Amino acid sequence: MTIASSSPPSRLPTGGAAEASSMTGTPQGVSGEDRGDGRLAALFIAPALLGFLVFLLWPTLRGIYLSFTRFNLLTPAEWVGLDNYVRMVNDPIFWDSLGVTVEYVAINIGVQTLAALAMAVLLQRLTQSAMLRGIVLTPYLMSNVVAGLVWLWILDTQLGIGNEIISGLGVDRVPFLADETWAIPTIALINVWRHVGYTALLLFAGLQAIPNDMYEAARVDGASEWRMFWRITMPLLRPVLAVVLIMTVIGSFQVFDTVAVTTAGGPANATNVLQYYIYGSAFGRFQFGYASAMSVALLVVLSAITILQYRLTRAGRTDLG
Repeated sequence: MTIASSSPPSRLPTGGAAEASSMTGTPQGVSGEDRGDGRLAALFIAPALLGFLVFLLWPTLRGIYLSFTRFNLLTPAEWVGLDNYVRMVNDPIFWDSLGVTVEYVAINIGVQTLAALAMAVLLQRLTQSAMLRGIVLTPYLMSNVVAGLVWLWILDTQLGIGNEIISGLGVDRVPFLADETWAIPTIALINVWRHVGYTALLLFAGLQAIPNDMYEAARVDGASEWRMFWRITMPLLRPVLAVVLIMTVIGSFQVFDTVAVTTAGGPANATNVLQYYIYGSAFGRFQFGYASAMSVALLVVLSAITILQYRLTRAGRTDLG
C-alpha cells in the first residue's frame, strides 16, 4: 500500500497586511476612496465651521469675558469681577424688562402654537394645495422691521385703517401701541401673524409622518375627528411639537426689531423687553460690560428653559413604531 505524502498547508505571514499598508502609507482598513470622501466632506464643512467659530463661538466667549469688565469702547477693558452681575441683580429695570419679556413670550407662544396647530391640521385634513401652503407662508417672507412698520401704520390711533374700521363700527379708537395695557399684546400678535405660517408648516411636516392607517383604523372603530386628534395626532406629533416649541421660545425671548420700530420700549417702559434694554445699555450708554452680563444671564435662562422643555416634552423620543 502506498501512502501519499501531503505537505502541510502554507501559512501567510500575519504581519503582511500591516507591512503592506505601512509601505504604501495607507492606514489599515482605510481605502483611498474613503480618504477622498473624508477630504471632500471636510471641504464642505469648512465654511460653516469657519462661520461658527468667527460669528458665534468667538463673540460668545468674548461676551462672557466682557461681562466681568468695565468697557466702553474708548478705554481698555477693566476687570471688575462680579460687579456687573451684582448690579444686574439689584437693577429694578432689568427685572421689569425680564417680566415684560416673559409676558410677551407667554402671549406669543400660546397664541402662535394653538393657531399654527389648527392651521396645520386643516392643511392636512382638508386640502393638499401647494398654493395654499405658499399663501400661508407669505407673511414669514417679510422682515420683522417691515411687518412692524406696516402694522404701525394700520394700528395708528388717528390715521390707521384698523382704527378707522373700529371707529366706523361705533367703537372708540384703541391706542394699540400707545397704551401700556395694549402695547405688549399687540406686538406679540404682530409677531404671531408673521411667524404662524412657518410654524404651521413645520407642524404640517410632522403630521405628514403619521401613517394614515391609524386614522383609517380609528374611523372603522367609530372614532370622531376630535377623538382621533387627541388619541392619535397629539401623541404622535409630540416630538415635532416639542422641537417647534423650543425653537419658538428661544426666538421669542430674542424679540427686538418689532419693538424698536413700533414703540421703542415705550410707553413708560411697557415694552422695554430685555433685548431692547441690553441694546440701550450697550449702544446708548456704552456700558458694554453690563450689557454683556445681561446677555450672559439671558443665555443661561434660555439654556435652562431649553433643557427643561426637552426633558418634560421627551423631544428625543417618539411613539411611532
